[in-house]
Amino acid sequence: MDNLNWYIAISLFVSYMVIDGLYAYYTYAVVEKKPIVSANIGFVMHFLLAFGVISYVNNFWYVVPLAVGSWVGTYLVVKRESKRKTG
Repeated sequence: MDNLNWYIAISLFVSYMVIDGLYAYYTYAVVEKKPIVSANIGFVMHFLLAFGVISYVNNFWYVVPLAVGSWVGTYLVVKRESKRKTG
């Protein structure tokens, strides 16, 4: 854990929060049959995913901020969409 770079850890947290938020929107776009939106979101997601893979291959501790960011991103988007559809 000594060689954990906090800037990379924070970047991974934010990146995977965005990725999972995008993934939730991607799922909504596919269900709503929006091909351009779905394709664009998929492109951005996979571009950001590469950053995470490169980071945690070098240090497995980076999986922690990656997983927490993933959880937060999905939670926020689904909660927002739930409120939007019911209210």
